Amino acid sequence: MSKQVNGSRIQRFTDWRKAHLTDQQFLLLISIPTGFLAGSAAVVIKTLAHTIRDFLLGIKFEYSHLLYFIFPAIGIFLTICFCKFILKKEIGHGIPGILYAIKKKKGEVSKHSMWSTIVASALTVGFGGSVGLEGPSVSTGASIGSNIGHWLKLEYKQVIMLIGMGGAAALAAIFQAPMTGIFFALEVLMIDLSLGALIPIICSSFSAILTSYFLLGQAVEYNAVINEGFIPSNALYYIGLGLFIGLISAYFLKVTFNMEKRFKRIGSPWKRFFIGATLLGILIYLFPALYGEGYEAINSALRGDYSPIYGNPLFSSFMEHKWSILVLLAGIVLLKAFATALTFGAGGVGGTFAPALFIGAFSGLLFALTVNLLGIGDLDPAKFALVGMSGLIAGMLHAPLTGIFLIAEITNGYSLIVPLMIVSALSYFVNRIFFRHSVYTNAVAEQGVEVTHNKDVTILSMMSTNNLIENNFNTVKRGSTLGDLIPIISTSRRNIFPVVDKDGTFCGHVLFDDIRSVMFDQTLYNQPIEEFTVIPEYVIHPEDSMEEVVKKFQVSGKYNIPMIDHGKYLGYLSRANIFSTYRKTLSEISED
Repeated sequence: MSKQVNGSRIQRFTDWRKAHLTDQQFLLLISIPTGFLAGSAAVVIKTLAHTIRDFLLGIKFEYSHLLYFIFPAIGIFLTICFCKFILKKEIGHGIPGILYAIKKKKGEVSKHSMWSTIVASALTVGFGGSVGLEGPSVSTGASIGSNIGHWLKLEYKQVIMLIGMGGAAALAAIFQAPMTGIFFALEVLMIDLSLGALIPIICSSFSAILTSYFLLGQAVEYNAVINEGFIPSNALYYIGLGLFIGLISAYFLKVTFNMEKRFKRIGSPWKRFFIGATLLGILIYLFPALYGEGYEAINSALRGDYSPIYGNPLFSSFMEHKWSILVLLAGIVLLKAFATALTFGAGGVGGTFAPALFIGAFSGLLFALTVNLLGIGDLDPAKFALVGMSGLIAGMLHAPLTGIFLIAEITNGYSLIVPLMIVSALSYFVNRIFFRHSVYTNAVAEQGVEVTHNKDVTILSMMSTNNLIENNFNTVKRGSTLGDLIPIISTSRRNIFPVVDKDGTFCGHVLFDDIRSVMFDQTLYNQPIEEFTVIPEYVIHPEDSMEEVVKKFQVSGKYNIPMIDHGKYLGYLSRANIFSTYRKTLSEISED
């Protein structure tokens, strides 16, 4: 009864809203509370995870360093138990799940996603899982936007805008960087930002940052002070850094994708947990800087300080050997990718944004120190660590603008904008040579959904051949005669007649144009229908993507093509129906 009452209230509100407000005015109005809720969620995630972390790291005794091996396993175990026994659902991929919902589920995201990711990621990261909080924050904010849109029974394009508002607001709040959130919505969430759509996203980001300021103060997580801006004579070094960072970002994706496939082959979740947590514990014990988000280690790198690589007493004796610095830096960069993949493989929940920043900072530090030790330059390691963060984000996320503006904003200035542009552009270019998909879009692509800025490809990926099949074609049984076809023609509204045998196998079709000249010649009525049947050069299969379907129509020049599933006749797809569905889908997602 209460659902009916709520439904009628929402309907009355919807009627009033449509009568008094334009869509743009309404989106602008709800952008403020959406930003507040998404920003609050980001703050809650961050506070919970850091509270757990600070409590655990406060435990001190003679062998407390052994806890680096134990804590991550406990956190992942609690995460698995939470999902299995309390939530009773798999949380799945965060941002990839949002992208899939945008493309295939009309932007509908499960209600539990507004809170379950908060709990799971706080447990994983707080106990030391080598992942980040930014991805869960964005997916939580986007889920809040999605559920607000569906609760208010908004149209598809408005729901997408709310997803963009929530995601941008959450990222803006966690970094206190408004432009970063906006560009993230544009580059990663693929929100179609017309001018009318941009203003609500700006307002939601503004609302989220004010919320973050109010709850946390102006607490910048990554402290970087740039005393000197871009030195033009160092341009070649930044070009080298961009190429190097691009290769590192490709390495990160290679490790991530391969490890994910390997863990999927392990049937038992508890076996995955045991293997992943054990290996993760070993890595974090050897390199304590891999513990959790690693933001303390990143801040050290941004000061040009490489001491975190000596966190384990085993390596302290090598501190005086300058080349050991490079070896250990290379080791921590390469192993961070495995630590992140093992956290996910074992059952942890988190994001890859923070690992990208970690690897980028230490890769930049490694590059600058190598140049300095070889005596071929005199570089500021702190600046190269900072610019390296931007490059890793650009390469791994395929989001160069997000990387550029994130670093520009957290340093409170744009004095390094030129090297940020150089490194981010080159890293993105190099990564795209090896990977078509980013760390987020790869998981969606494996489900057969193409996520791209190409609007044509995007719309086609949202269409399904199963929804376009037309079945109002009168069939002709194999073994019939031309005379048997005549009565069928008289009742049909189509000019194609598929020929099938008794078990539904497609044998070809008869075209009305082919029999027009003989259909009234009764002397031919005893001729078998096979004499008039043609086998089409092109057929469509249910597993064909819409891009393949469109290509078949373009190459063949046909207006109707049969759909066949393992030889069985299903129906026809028509050029006209595909075009009209394309136009309808375009109007649903586009603001213009």
